[in-house]
Amino acid sequence: MNQGEAPLYFEKYLKTSLDPFSAWNTALWQDGVFIQVPAKIKVNKPVLVLHLNDAQKEHAVAHTRLLVVLEEESELTLVERSASTGNNAIFHTFGEEIVVKERALLDYVKIQNDEGQLHLIANTQIHQSSNSKLNTFTLTMNGSLIRNNFNIAIDGEHCESHFYGLYLLQGSTLADNHTAVDHLMPNSYSNELYKGVMDGNAKGVFNGKIFVRPHAQKTNAFQSNRNILLTDTATVNTKPQLEIWADDVKCSHGCTSGQLDEEALFYLRSRGISLNEAKAMLLYAFAVETLEPIKNPALKNYLDSLISKRLNKF
Repeated sequence: MNQGEAPLYFEKYLKTSLDPFSAWNTALWQDGVFIQVPAKIKVNKPVLVLHLNDAQKEHAVAHTRLLVVLEEESELTLVERSASTGNNAIFHTFGEEIVVKERALLDYVKIQNDEGQLHLIANTQIHQSSNSKLNTFTLTMNGSLIRNNFNIAIDGEHCESHFYGLYLLQGSTLADNHTAVDHLMPNSYSNELYKGVMDGNAKGVFNGKIFVRPHAQKTNAFQSNRNILLTDTATVNTKPQLEIWADDVKCSHGCTSGQLDEEALFYLRSRGISLNEAKAMLLYAFAVETLEPIKNPALKNYLDSLISKRLNKF
């Protein structure tokens, strides 16, 4: 990896003029990681980026960056996870730029399961070139306030892009997911599915936008957000959006919010299954679909175990 190539991409796609937290991060960032995968190289094992914050003695503040470049026909599985120690508040801004070049493949997983008093503002900008493939999955379970700004520019033909998210919230956690998928070129496909389960006083937000530019004919773009509220005090705000300037496209979007199916719950209870186990089974069936883009078996099993443990606590 040639560290000298980082300036060619750094701050090329993450626009500080459009988001104040990106500007703040750019002005104050203290540390970062640069990952470059050479052309035609397949990285067989996942690469983990771990954020550690120490708030044992006082409040913690961190501003970090991530720059990832996949050259032509390369492949990478990238896992990002945050962890902390201590009971004091943590404020963390995170800016990342990811470049996926022609015929490259990126599997990208975010795990937000921080037991501390984390306030996280994450701004992600991904740029895709022709014939590339992208799979992303964001799992949010813990933290005081989690804000994910996820922006994808599909700047090439015959791209395939899958964006999945799952937020399983308890207590007073706020998970705020904002996505923007921008189709700039024709003949590409994107599919977005975010699901949420809210318990206690938790709050979930989903604001998803799909843009189809005038030259992006033959675009297929789909977006869905589905939510289950387990208490009367849990809330979700969802706003799927489409902005289309082309006329030869297939696009759809939708959202649902509701409670567990009482008939299905009664059926399981009538078979001798306890109430908590029946709820966990139904919630697992609802949530597990979001693991579809995960191809690495070990990583998929790990995520499955995290989800199962959380659902058994609802």
